[in-house]
Amino acid sequence: MSEIPSSPNPPGNQWRIKEWFPELELPAQEKLRLYNEELQKFNRTLNLVSVKTLAFADVIHFADSIIACKAIHEDNTKIDRIFDLGSGNGFPGIVFALLYPKVQVVLVDGDQKKCEFMKHCVDALEMTNVQIMNTTIEGLEPGSVKYCMARGLGSISKSILMTRKTVPVGGVFYHLKGESWSAEVGEIPTQLCSVWAPALVIDYKLPIGPVRFAVVKTDKIA
Repeated sequence: MSEIPSSPNPPGNQWRIKEWFPELELPAQEKLRLYNEELQKFNRTLNLVSVKTLAFADVIHFADSIIACKAIHEDNTKIDRIFDLGSGNGFPGIVFALLYPKVQVVLVDGDQKKCEFMKHCVDALEMTNVQIMNTTIEGLEPGSVKYCMARGLGSISKSILMTRKTVPVGGVFYHLKGESWSAEVGEIPTQLCSVWAPALVIDYKLPIGPVRFAVVKTDKIA
């Protein structure tokens, strides 16, 4: 998810979320801005996102997560708890939690320092609906993850293989993908398709740039 959108005037750490998403309430706007400030500061030592994307963070990380999270919530408004697997930098989990404070969001990552960063952000943003788990995906309790999402974790095939024991039948995995999403779906082995049913949730463009992104879900059917 590191494609940088082309723009005649590079933004240089501008913040245009209010312009692009005027429907967001002021408290959420302010917390998203604070999250960006912490990302910019901590990325110097933790390598949370590619350095070349920092100037475009408002579009490539925040706008992308906002659009994807809205699509996930609209796809299933009954979600009351969702895991962000391999979260690392908090995208999209922290954004989801800010947009939907009634949903419990669990951020999962095996890197202790990145978990400390996410905890720092959660504390700074005064969020009460976020839990952070410093563990591997395989270390999660079998059958404990009914709903999950991931951004930049790996291919769809690799991701569902990693969660084969963690997600129960009836569970749903939401994958935030780039333009190659259809190729990834086509590469899912036949035997996995008998267990997971893939479907496109949304295909979209960011507020600037020609690159298309997508949210693909895989329902565990067997």
